[in-house]
Amino acid sequence: MQRAVSMVAHLGLRLQVLPSALGRPLSCAQDVLRRTPLYDFHLAHGGKMVAFAGWSLPVQYRDSHVASHLHTRRHCSLFDVSHMLQTKILGCDRVKLMESLVVGDIAELRPNQGTLSLFTNEAGGILDDLIVTSTSEGYLYVVSNAGCWDKDLALMQGKVRELQNMGSDVSLEVVDNGLLALQGPTAAQVLQAGVADDLRKLPFMTSAVMEVFGVSGCRVTRCGYTGEDGVEISVPAAGAVHLATALLENPEVKLAGLAARDSLRLEAGLCLYGSDIDEHTTPVEGSLSWTLGKRRRTAMDFPGASVILPQLKGKVQRRRVGLMCEGAPMRAHSPILNMEGTMIGTVTSGCPSPCLKKNVAMGYVPCEYSRPGTPLLVEVRRKQQMAVVSKMPFVTTNYYTLK
Repeated sequence: MQRAVSMVAHLGLRLQVLPSALGRPLSCAQDVLRRTPLYDFHLAHGGKMVAFAGWSLPVQYRDSHVASHLHTRRHCSLFDVSHMLQTKILGCDRVKLMESLVVGDIAELRPNQGTLSLFTNEAGGILDDLIVTSTSEGYLYVVSNAGCWDKDLALMQGKVRELQNMGSDVSLEVVDNGLLALQGPTAAQVLQAGVADDLRKLPFMTSAVMEVFGVSGCRVTRCGYTGEDGVEISVPAAGAVHLATALLENPEVKLAGLAARDSLRLEAGLCLYGSDIDEHTTPVEGSLSWTLGKRRRTAMDFPGASVILPQLKGKVQRRRVGLMCEGAPMRAHSPILNMEGTMIGTVTSGCPSPCLKKNVAMGYVPCEYSRPGTPLLVEVRRKQQMAVVSKMPFVTTNYYTLK
């Protein structure tokens, strides 16, 4: 277990956003860690379990982290993401509730269309990132981060009570399903063998309820956290092991864990909440201005609008950027310096890129240093080395869109 833990640290998987149990053998913490419906399945398949956001999850399996990462890019991998918070917002005022909390235009979503959005506070800080889908069944399906489970649930439940007291028709249900992510260029081909629906008609950020390999009531959403084509399947807990077993019968599919998930999302330029964005980061600083709905900008009616919107027109003090370097890998908390040696920022996530054979990272720098191609210095192991501001994603994304 210590080998698995040290491997995560080596990859730059953000230890400060994980519970302290990660540094202990799981036998010391298993009585307080939550388990997904696939816990025994992971153990049976050689999963090396670690503590993550209060859950016991596999960091990797028998294959190495790099092998899992590259298999996802070339074929497809199955990830257990059942630790994510899944909720339904119901009632005639469901959109009113969600738009009182997030920056996105939820009202404009077509049936079964989803969007990435952000919970923000009145200071403009990001409370969490989440995916909101407007389902044809008459409710909003929301998926948010496990590390923010208690905070997000309290936020939504509090707003539900507030609106209900004002006579609004709205309620919330926690969805007690498993959540499986099948990610990679052959994911749709693999899944098509187990569904009647034509997946060619299910583009990126849309979803549908269907039977999947004999398990009814699954919600399949064309999305993921790797930059590849793929789906996330919300599956009734009782059917999670059956579904995972059925998917693994295809030789294209291999199991992958937290380590591969982290390096894949970093190559894709995707943020990890608590590391790359947090309550002290605004959407503009985090290079997430595109999440601000056009109508919402005009109405200025989302939390923190009075802080966030002026940043669109003026300069912000700092921005999230991508960085690449040779030599030793950049790690979280590594100081970023200008060419004169003055510290100007900090790395928030970093790891060696298995695909590029270079070191990639994200961090925050003042706006005048944020242009791609800008040379900088990064301090790694008390030594300064050259780095360059780079466009993200570092590896081209392959989301499936209708031509």
